[in-house]
Amino acid sequence: MFKKILIANRSEIAVRIIRACHEMNIEAVAVYSDADRNALYVRMADEAYCIGHPQPSESYLNMDKIIAVGKACAADAIHPGYGFLAENTEFAKRIMDAGITFIGPSPESVKAMGDKISARRLAKQAGVTIVPGTIDPVPDVKHAKKTAKDIGYPVMLKAVNGGGGKGMRLIEKEADMESSFERASSEALTAFGDGSLYIEKLIRDPRHIEFQLLGDTYGNVIHLNERECSIQRKHQKLIEESPSPVMTPEKRAKVGAMAVSAAKAAGYYNAGTIEFIMDEKGELYFMEMNTRLQVEHPVTELVTGIDIVKEQIRIADGQRLAYKQSDIALTGSAMECRIVAEDPSNDFAPTPGRIVHLREPQGDGVRVDSGVYEGFEIPGWYDSLIAKLQTHGKDRHEAIERMLRALSEYRIIGVSTAIPLYKWILRHKRFISGDISTGFLEQEMEGFSKDTSNLWIMAAIASGISSMSKDLTSVHDSQQADTSKWKTAGRMNNLR
Repeated sequence: MFKKILIANRSEIAVRIIRACHEMNIEAVAVYSDADRNALYVRMADEAYCIGHPQPSESYLNMDKIIAVGKACAADAIHPGYGFLAENTEFAKRIMDAGITFIGPSPESVKAMGDKISARRLAKQAGVTIVPGTIDPVPDVKHAKKTAKDIGYPVMLKAVNGGGGKGMRLIEKEADMESSFERASSEALTAFGDGSLYIEKLIRDPRHIEFQLLGDTYGNVIHLNERECSIQRKHQKLIEESPSPVMTPEKRAKVGAMAVSAAKAAGYYNAGTIEFIMDEKGELYFMEMNTRLQVEHPVTELVTGIDIVKEQIRIADGQRLAYKQSDIALTGSAMECRIVAEDPSNDFAPTPGRIVHLREPQGDGVRVDSGVYEGFEIPGWYDSLIAKLQTHGKDRHEAIERMLRALSEYRIIGVSTAIPLYKWILRHKRFISGDISTGFLEQEMEGFSKDTSNLWIMAAIASGISSMSKDLTSVHDSQQADTSKWKTAGRMNNLR
């Protein structure tokens, strides 16, 4: 087993991986930017190294610096987490060329399934139903118009190498194609270094359902059932749950088998996720594969009892899967709310700043994956996710009840979060009945806006508490600095 693992990421996912390493008696190494110098994961790591300026291109996206740290600290393996370089083929290759193990799939699989055109082609060859559209990049606007006319408007333009809604445009009519094509291509080029696009038929108001996969290097692949991720805003997931309220055992077995077939066709191993969209008739279509650990992986861990991060490490260490498909059980129901530093009442504007008071929920069936602490300054350089709140219950009703209770216990003062929105969603009759889709927020958000009149009073009260807490925060910071010196002394080396 590995003795030392470097985590090429930050915040809550770095904390998550560090905890798995420590439970496996593996030393964890953190890398951090100047903005994350006092981050929780840095304090928890056995070793921590500064890799430069907060700008991601100079730190968390800088392969040279990260690999240099890996060599300098004699790391056996590097775990990329999610985002940043997690699905970068070159990064995986360079890690392996440096004699370090990459905790993830092979570079060939990342390339095959990370390229959405290649993934669609492989899925189709494996017998998986794909959304009608192209299986080759669209070379220009002229071809895009012809393709869209053939399959029928509305259509979606999507980046071949993309995610998170970047390089994606909805086209309702031909007159909108030219300008949308140019903007989507430019956005994709900036975000992913590749402006290539493909076209899919738009499936209106679908559900978003994904299957978690695990595979070893001996050809064994299993699925860990599905997650429903339909509560989204602009293609960014907000609430996830497992099982899906509309999935039957028969459909789960059928679609899960298709997901496994697609992964095997790509020679896939380690953790990955096949994403589907479901139309109004209940038909599922392959959308894409994420060749990494997902943000929402804890939802699956709660209903299966399987630690996905530990399995990733064991697979990378060359071990066989310890499970067969028949071993995978589905116990109860779980859901997750992404606690983001955003203000839903102000068009989800980011709200970086100092957390002057923090109380995280506890109790039966509650789990919090957090990357912050009281007094921490949330930097404005990165994603707004600060924590993930999960609940587990004997059924969906209990999971919702526990989530509402946990959200009510959660106290974060100093920055605005989406907690009020989640309370509203979980009480909404459509959510309670399971009548959800990716268009839920767009269709229902006006109702939330009408219900936020009392939030201004709450905000004023919170502001008063914030002012009163400044002195206490200063004391806390001083105490924290004193108590952490023993661990940080002599190990905060700068590699720039």
